[in-house]
Amino acid sequence: MNTNDIARIAGLVGEPTRTAMLIELMDGRALTAGELARSAGVSAQTASRHLALMVEGGLVLATARGRHRYHRLASREVAAIIEAMMQLASLDDRRRPIATGPKDAAMRRARTCYDHLAGRLGVAVVDHLVAAGAIELDIDSARPTPALPQVLAALGPDLVDGDSHCRPCMDWAERRPHLAGPLAVRLCNHLLAQGWLRRAPRGRALEITGTGARQLGNWLGARRWSQVNGEAS
Repeated sequence: MNTNDIARIAGLVGEPTRTAMLIELMDGRALTAGELARSAGVSAQTASRHLALMVEGGLVLATARGRHRYHRLASREVAAIIEAMMQLASLDDRRRPIATGPKDAAMRRARTCYDHLAGRLGVAVVDHLVAAGAIELDIDSARPTPALPQVLAALGPDLVDGDSHCRPCMDWAERRPHLAGPLAVRLCNHLLAQGWLRRAPRGRALEITGTGARQLGNWLGARRWSQVNGEAS
C-alpha cells in the first residue's frame, strides 16, 4: 500500500473540525452540512468545504434529497477507524480523574457504535451471551454456537433467524469488548424497534426505556443489570 494514501487519510481524519463531524456521524445517521456545522462549531461554508474533502477522500458519502444533501460515514471500516482512534485518545483517562457530565454518563451507559450497541449495555450483552454459551469469544474473534438461537429467542422470535456472524469491538469507555457485525446490528435494530431503546435527539447516546429496563434486566440478570446502571457488582 502506498504510504502517501495512509498519510492522506490520517490528515483528513486528524483535522479537529473534520474529527468533530466524523464523531457526530458515528451514530449511523445521515446529517446535513448545517447540522454538522453546528456540531463542530463552524460556519456552514466551512463545514461544506471540509465535507467536500472527506467525500473526495472516501470517508463520507453525500446523497441529495430535494434541497438538502445528507452526509453519512462511507462504510463500517471508516467507523471502525474512528472508534479505534477514540479508544487510543482515551488511554490517558486511566491516569487522570474524569469529570463527566450528564451526556457522558448517558454515553457510557448505552450508545451506538456506528450501527451496533456499545457502552456498559453492549458489554453486558457480550458477557451474558458468553456466560450462556451462545458465543465463544477470543481477543480478536467471536463465534456463535448452536445455543445462540435459544438465548436470543428470549428477546424475540425474529432474532432467531438471520446472519449470526459477529466480532469483538473494543469499547473505548469500558475497555472491554462489545459485539460488532451482522448479529450485533440485528440486535441493536431489534431493541430500537421494540421501543426498549430510544435514540437521543442528538449524538450516539441511547435511552433505555421503562419497558426496556424490565425486559433487558430480566434477560441479563440482576448482577449484570446493576453493572449497566453503574452500580457496584
